[in-house]
Amino acid sequence: MKLLVRPPQILRKLYKGSVWRMDQNEQMVYLTFDDGPVPELTPWVLDVLEKYDIKATFFCVGDNITKHPEVFQRIINEGHQVGNHTYNHLKGWKTTNAVYFDNINKCQVLTHTDLFRPPYGRITKSQYKQLLSSYRIVFWDVLSYDYDALVSPEKCLNNCLKYTRNGSIIVFHDSIKAQKNLKFALPHYIEHFLKLNYKFATL
Repeated sequence: MKLLVRPPQILRKLYKGSVWRMDQNEQMVYLTFDDGPVPELTPWVLDVLEKYDIKATFFCVGDNITKHPEVFQRIINEGHQVGNHTYNHLKGWKTTNAVYFDNINKCQVLTHTDLFRPPYGRITKSQYKQLLSSYRIVFWDVLSYDYDALVSPEKCLNNCLKYTRNGSIIVFHDSIKAQKNLKFALPHYIEHFLKLNYKFATL
């Protein structure tokens, strides 16, 4: 099965007004991490980012913030950016608007951010329209598939290297299921683009 590492143009047009890619004229890459914070992996990610002196954006699940406040606080203390990823990692397509918005608001109490990324990238048009008035809704230009057990660490890295371009927003996951692929891919990915004189920035 072919992986959709880069989302099709039809989706970018469907969710007009959202952020898929930053300035394509600047040699910049935007690392984002979804689904944390968790003590099993997020501190390792933070250690890697500290080693290379770069900042990233963490789209956090509210329930994980509540369970691991010390890990979340470290993200803040080290100058990284945070985004809202709902409180319970809800799929918008399968959730009523009232429940979805309440869940986002519950996470927002913890994150205090203007950034939102819908879990799974799945959100209804009515949900999207309402949230767009309050948040910068961020999707991605490159999906790493680090969470997919059928994707090898080498394949994960190679896809990321192949599809990254100026302004790419790339999605990794600081979640347990992504651990094997992320621990291989992230340092190699960062070193590759630093050698090409790319800079890393937050959204």
